[in-house]
Amino acid sequence: MFLVSGSHTRVSKLQNETEHSSRSERKRRDSFGMFDGYDSCSEDTSSSSSSDESEEEVAPLPSSLPIIKNNGQVYTYPDGKSGMATCEMCGMVGVRDAFYSKTKRFCSVSCSRSYSSNSKKASILARLQGKPPTKKAKVLQKQPLVAKLAAYAQYQATLQNQVKTKTAIPVEGFSWGNYITSNNLTAAPVTCFKHAPMGTCWGDISEGVRVEVPNTDCSLPTKVFWIAGIVKLAGYNALLRYEGFENDSSIDFWCNVCGSDIHPVGWCATSGKPLVPPRTIQHKYTNWKAFLVKRLTGAKTLPPDFSQKVSEGMQYPFKPSMRVEVVDKTHLCRTRVAVVDSVIGGRLRLVYEESEDKNDDFWCHMYSPLIHHIGWSRSIGHRFKRSDITKKQDGHYDAPPHLFAKVKEVDPSGEWFKEGMKLEAIDPLNLSAICVATIRKVLADGYLMIGIDGSEAADGSDWFCYHATSPSIFPVGFCEINAIELTPPRGYAKLPFKWFDYLRETDSIAAPVKLFNKEVPNHGFHIRMKLEAVDLMEPRLVCVATVTRIIHRLLRIHFDGWEEEYDQWVDCESPDLYPVGWCQLTGYQLQPPAPQTSRDSQSSSSKQKKKAKSQQYKGHKKMTSLQLKEELLDGEEYNFLQGASDQESNGSASYYIKQEP
Repeated sequence: MFLVSGSHTRVSKLQNETEHSSRSERKRRDSFGMFDGYDSCSEDTSSSSSSDESEEEVAPLPSSLPIIKNNGQVYTYPDGKSGMATCEMCGMVGVRDAFYSKTKRFCSVSCSRSYSSNSKKASILARLQGKPPTKKAKVLQKQPLVAKLAAYAQYQATLQNQVKTKTAIPVEGFSWGNYITSNNLTAAPVTCFKHAPMGTCWGDISEGVRVEVPNTDCSLPTKVFWIAGIVKLAGYNALLRYEGFENDSSIDFWCNVCGSDIHPVGWCATSGKPLVPPRTIQHKYTNWKAFLVKRLTGAKTLPPDFSQKVSEGMQYPFKPSMRVEVVDKTHLCRTRVAVVDSVIGGRLRLVYEESEDKNDDFWCHMYSPLIHHIGWSRSIGHRFKRSDITKKQDGHYDAPPHLFAKVKEVDPSGEWFKEGMKLEAIDPLNLSAICVATIRKVLADGYLMIGIDGSEAADGSDWFCYHATSPSIFPVGFCEINAIELTPPRGYAKLPFKWFDYLRETDSIAAPVKLFNKEVPNHGFHIRMKLEAVDLMEPRLVCVATVTRIIHRLLRIHFDGWEEEYDQWVDCESPDLYPVGWCQLTGYQLQPPAPQTSRDSQSSSSKQKKKAKSQQYKGHKKMTSLQLKEELLDGEEYNFLQGASDQESNGSASYYIKQEP
């Protein structure tokens, strides 16, 4: 963030390049991008940029529209065509007298030099918009984003990538802005999500920050801009109010701060874009420049490289055709080879290698603890399903090991976990429950195979793998001291459940408290904060969600519009949690809250399904996700997913009670 000084004119490269020009040329644009002489109407009606250029038609402009001059006076157009010209480089339409050079062919020094240094550039820009390479720019007005590529050349490659990846997938009837405003809600800040774009470099972006945005309250035929201030932040989304509206919120609007149309103050000046006050308040002030100087002195704006950082944060190392090892969704105890099919916002759609129609897939984040490099299972002694495919398919290649999330190194040489030790663990097939569990096997590199007491398969096919530092396993007594309901073993009759009695009856010992991960980062989450969260029982879905409970680093996630039985326990650093606006930014489909009609219709049927699911889940043999799909959910596909991240945290805190003897 940097301060915007209204008392001193911003010195840009464009202004430095024109020191040799006449005094009138140097004064034509001020530090806010306002054009000197933009209101001039003394020129001919022809936009004669050159001798071989025909007259350019421009849509009529309102005669009452004020345009800023450096002297602070407000002028108006007497008609819609007087003195108009079109930039041959970027296609911007403006008053001819405000354009650069004697021939008035370009709107700025940048466009003039870009054109002269590469004569093919204009035709290239024209072809991008499907028109013949002529000097007319009427079509360019319809897609002003392309014009930025020339004026903002240093970010050309990154901005083009942003445009491709920021295509929002609208959800009919749902708007985060309306949802936040109408219910007076609070969203978790972007800084809570270190794995998300800008999560580690969000900086001081907060209420009061000023930005330059398109002016939608304007009847000009081309895109113009105005300065707005952030009134409220909700994740990536910001409620903006144009400067000059004071306490009037009548045309406040929401937008994604990381979008391609949001710029730091000063961007218009360096890019040759006009600042035009909104039509609603055009007569409110007679000296708009003085007003902006007063309002912007000492104000904060976005860093100049903000767009570049956003683009860099949306570059993902995993690529289609990479091979990985991932948990087998039909048998928790083993892994299989899968191939990356697509990458959206860091989330991977993995297709199991033996899938013939590519429908046997699995979704997870690239930092998920469920995926590993090829050879990981053999290296730690984990069960692995060998593929019938004897050799790699053409184009497929192993993902490099350094791309995967690193787990904290442990030293098992001293006191360590042993088979048969008891603990508490989040059940990966029922993420709303923390259950009595047992260590069934100790693998290499700190990995453990865990089983849920009372509902294990005889062959161990439903054991699941957690790392010793995983935030999804807890020492005996964790639920009791934190007032969390502990799910006892199926069929255990001595209720209420007491660990001391259970350990004595089973002739077992509790895993030592000191072996568990007790680090608690300063995560920044608070109860009732809104976010976007993956439904880990159906990991292709990202839903509108709320934090309803916080136990140190453990979050209880509720999916808005759904019953509490669908809630899930998730670690605060899980890569399956995202800021509000993440789906819009990355182009991922957001699942809105279930409407009231859907909730009413589900009231009986869904409860019966969940009851059946619960009864089957607590049976002698836990149902696999495939069996649940076939026997219980009538075609609704449910996949399991481990409920937390194995990433390390910064802070630490001890929050466990002493074990009973």
